[in-house]
Amino acid sequence: MSNTFILNQEANVASTYINELRDVNIQTDRARFRRNLERIGELLSYELSKTLDYESVDITTPLGTSPSRRVKDELVVTTILRAGLPMYQGVLNVFDHADSGFVASYRSSSGTDEVEINMEYVASGNLDGKVVILADPMLATGKSLLLALEGLLKNGTPKHVHILAAISSQQGVDYVLENINVPSTLWIGAVDPEMNDKSYIIPGLGDAGDLCFGEKL
Repeated sequence: MSNTFILNQEANVASTYINELRDVNIQTDRARFRRNLERIGELLSYELSKTLDYESVDITTPLGTSPSRRVKDELVVTTILRAGLPMYQGVLNVFDHADSGFVASYRSSSGTDEVEINMEYVASGNLDGKVVILADPMLATGKSLLLALEGLLKNGTPKHVHILAAISSQQGVDYVLENINVPSTLWIGAVDPEMNDKSYIIPGLGDAGDLCFGEKL
């Protein structure tokens, strides 16, 4: 079973960060671009935190004891290199006791209109029974994300998978919801209506990896 949460469906400060990510006059400031992705990761993580399992604890203060709650789930924060690193950091800012996992994959073209997904590296601990958070700024076709998740799932069957993206195409959301085969939730900053023939989200924001870290060869 899967469902979707969209951050900017209601008026909130996330719109400011998303607007700056898109704005061609602002997004050339790489530090600000990375920070805005980090902020969206933090906001989505806060919303996500409301769905986790908690346990009751007593906290000893200098003057007494305070009843409280803490996250019971074992969390693993994962991302797809390289564009996912700023959002990954935002998630880790919130869930700072979580383990981590990484996937290296990239899109390539064989000279046709078909975009191929290549995956070269997966690193994570045992995922059995854990809550996996997979952060990637752009959810376009959804194919590379599910390929990355497939690689991660070779290391165990998680209790639940949370997928975080700053911007998604509607096609990407639909594809993931139709094809993911583990209990999951999508947490999206904004959903755009379409993609172009190179599978870039329209209006989107461009190449998130290049905007974060510079153009690649």
